[in-house]
Amino acid sequence: MKFTTKNLVIMAFFVALSVALLYIIHFPIFPAAPFLEYDPADIPILIGGFAFGPVVGIILTVVASGIQALTVSAHSGVYGFIMHVIATSTLVVVASVIYRIKHTRVGAVIGLVSGTIAMGLVMMLANHFITPLFMGVSADVVDAMLLPVILPFNLIKAGGNSLITFFVYKAVSKYIVHGERLGRGKSSTSKA
Repeated sequence: MKFTTKNLVIMAFFVALSVALLYIIHFPIFPAAPFLEYDPADIPILIGGFAFGPVVGIILTVVASGIQALTVSAHSGVYGFIMHVIATSTLVVVASVIYRIKHTRVGAVIGLVSGTIAMGLVMMLANHFITPLFMGVSADVVDAMLLPVILPFNLIKAGGNSLITFFVYKAVSKYIVHGERLGRGKSSTSKA
């Protein structure tokens, strides 16, 4: 991808949208762990990764996570920043790499499902090693939550964001990324 002015503006838009979505929509999924909240902030980053590739996906993740850590998620501090970068980067890199290799709707589905599973597994490891350092609890306390809470949470969050991305990517990429004007359609293809 070339870092043209247009592409940088689109990337800034995706970062701003990610921060705004986190600010507007966030709620806990499991009462036992109210600190684990669903938010749709990964959707614009996934779209950016699909449109521009995994490297841009990582850049968007780091920038959005940094802004979120200084503003809407300031209460989670460095810990929240690190965990968000690990989680979202895993999802976006796996999904966008597979989508780049198989640039079709089937490739998008395979990428998003693989990214969701990868995020769930990576976040189990990240929580095992990183959470005790920042939360002041033993690894045993965290490990007791890995299968019943942390894995399902990450699968639900990543799966929900992946599903929404699948349904909105085509329209968003057509008009925002590729600059097609509303009302002007091209012939449909099997590509996503």
